[in-house]
Amino acid sequence: MECTINWMGAEGMSFVAETGSGHMITMDGAPDGGGRNLAPRPMETVLAGTGGCTAYDVVLILKRGRHDVRGCQVKLSADRAEVDPKVFTKIHMHFVVTGKNLPQATVERAVQLSHEKYCSASIMLAKTAEITTSVEIVEG
Repeated sequence: MECTINWMGAEGMSFVAETGSGHMITMDGAPDGGGRNLAPRPMETVLAGTGGCTAYDVVLILKRGRHDVRGCQVKLSADRAEVDPKVFTKIHMHFVVTGKNLPQATVERAVQLSHEKYCSASIMLAKTAEITTSVEIVEG
């Protein structure tokens, strides 16, 4: 996997990442750190990527189990250390999974498998952060 980050110039703290798959992600800093608040912070993209990684796993696990999953939302909230390096110390992930006749235990097991076996992002972050999860199932 590769990624190239380019600083957008001396006028601020904006960066553009070009991923190995050819996609672009813009990031910026907060105004108090020299940024202009034009894009997500780098650590926000880490959190978003982790949410995407685990949501991907949960949907794939449920689909492979032939469950009628129709939606998956993950709401993440995180705390960071007060001093540098300001690593994540706590992350809570609330999964809202929509589908037809989804058993609670099955969805909870998919979340557990993601965090114990498949989601490399959350497994990495678990080295510094206490990660908790909750599951809500919506019939639909």
